[in-house]
Amino acid sequence: MESLAKARIAELRTLLKKEGIDFYIVPTADFHSSEYVGDYFKMRSFLSGFTGSAGTLVVSENEAGLWTDGRYFVQAEAQLAGSGITLYKMAEEGVPKIEEYLEQHVKDGQTVGFDGRVVDADFGRKLEKQYSLSYDKDVADAIWSDRPPLSATKVWIVPEKDCGMSVSQKLALVREKMDEQCAGHLLLSKLDDIMWLYNIRANDVDCNPVALSYTFLSKDSAVLFIQEEALTEETKQYFSENSIIIRKYSELTDYLESCEINGKIWYSGEDINYFVYKLIEKRGPLIDLENPTTLLKAVKTSVELENIRKYYLLDSVVLTKFLFWMKRNVGKVPVDEYNAAKKLDAMRAEIEGFLDLSFETISAYQSNAAMAHYSADEKKASKIMADGFYLIDSGGQYIGATTDVTRTVALGSITDEMKLHFTKVVCAMLRLAETKFLYGCTGRNLDIIAREPLWKCGLDYKHGTGHGIGYILNVHEGPHSIRWQYKPEQKETVFEEGMIVSDEPGIYIPDSHGIRTENILEVVKEQKNEYGQFMGFRHLTYVPIDLDAIDINYMEASDIEKLNAYHKAVYEKLSPHFEGAELEQLKHATRFV
Repeated sequence: MESLAKARIAELRTLLKKEGIDFYIVPTADFHSSEYVGDYFKMRSFLSGFTGSAGTLVVSENEAGLWTDGRYFVQAEAQLAGSGITLYKMAEEGVPKIEEYLEQHVKDGQTVGFDGRVVDADFGRKLEKQYSLSYDKDVADAIWSDRPPLSATKVWIVPEKDCGMSVSQKLALVREKMDEQCAGHLLLSKLDDIMWLYNIRANDVDCNPVALSYTFLSKDSAVLFIQEEALTEETKQYFSENSIIIRKYSELTDYLESCEINGKIWYSGEDINYFVYKLIEKRGPLIDLENPTTLLKAVKTSVELENIRKYYLLDSVVLTKFLFWMKRNVGKVPVDEYNAAKKLDAMRAEIEGFLDLSFETISAYQSNAAMAHYSADEKKASKIMADGFYLIDSGGQYIGATTDVTRTVALGSITDEMKLHFTKVVCAMLRLAETKFLYGCTGRNLDIIAREPLWKCGLDYKHGTGHGIGYILNVHEGPHSIRWQYKPEQKETVFEEGMIVSDEPGIYIPDSHGIRTENILEVVKEQKNEYGQFMGFRHLTYVPIDLDAIDINYMEASDIEKLNAYHKAVYEKLSPHFEGAELEQLKHATRFV
């Protein structure tokens, strides 16, 4: 029986032939280059059958290829089976990048096509130097007869008391940055940047409290393009009071083609889409730089940090109680990956101020955890037994924080190799968390601190060690990150006091097990002396590390000290929230080794 994906690719090829397009690119993106997208924008998933959150499909007359990263290799192999689509494992030896693939296959006179609204300007400009492009039509839309509509959820306001900075203060800071660059205008397309700037939120992307929107700033005006259905009388009044001009979301094109331009237009080529870029390209001189809002947003205010610390503690309490429940009940009551995730989700929802999950809970037992972003299906979820490893990666959106945390626990017997892997991952996480560094370091300077215990054993993980996290916003936030690889196109950002970042090393053994231990860290200043300003991290996450999976023979003395010190802090932070048998369980879980 022909797979749905194979049939849809065949139908797409027929349309491409009519349009005169030889190679068609379908990324995972919305009109704003978002990491996660609403249902309307899941065209790549619809066509290919691969449901991972990252991947790009390229279709030609003779081949279809799907590019994705190491988080999704196992999942993609399974979901693409029988589709006729070739999996290209990104960053693996001998695997071409999409640009290289096109160079090898596109012949003179052939056309490369894509929907210009879902391809970022940087990528589009690379392609236009080499190929004839077709970018002004969503060709595949004709295939998706029951395509969901654009989401238009109601916008709500984050009070100044909950974020520590007014809209007028934020606009003043942004305009200072515009003056520094001699920019007369700033075009923002990045949804979380726009939400931060105007102290608003919505629900247009699952788990990401954003509204589909653009904004265009000058030195004396702020125009917000947003769907009318998303507005309430309260938000209309709020925008009016803050001198924010509201235009329809669909009016951006006409506005950019006709508005008065005074000076250079600042935009970010990795954030605005190629279609919009081609509009502003015609309007005057451009400045292609990272959005000023991105770094401003990453450095949290004192109010935000106070709320973040509060909610990370409450979140840690809930996860710890859930893990204790799993330890007590596994093998005694029936539970599978899906039901376990729903139990934790329900427990988290009981926290006062809870809004939503910050991403779909990853609940993975044994070999399923080898897929870094595994998603348990209600009908196919694995039963969890009193044996092997269980991994849970989860987080919440709260009135005062966005949380993210991962723990792996042993639910029964595990092998010596599994203990080695678990212990090394714990050492990796704690070593990075306890490091001290001079101001000026970026994530690339720090990544090896986490990977070194694993590299010594010939082990590695195919994802970054750390990412920034939003404030009632996206769980993945730039501009800072912790990664080891040098990539000319990848910006590096100095760690600033007030940033928060994840610390999440792991080991993934296909068909066996997956391990990840993730804490979230706050960047703080340490001492300053003749050598400069020293920086460090402080834990925001306080969840016990499963000592049943630790073998101290694989640890150095300093690693044992770090583990004991962390568990001492965990007990001190969590014990006021525990009593009776659970308090005894907490004492045991945080005992010294």
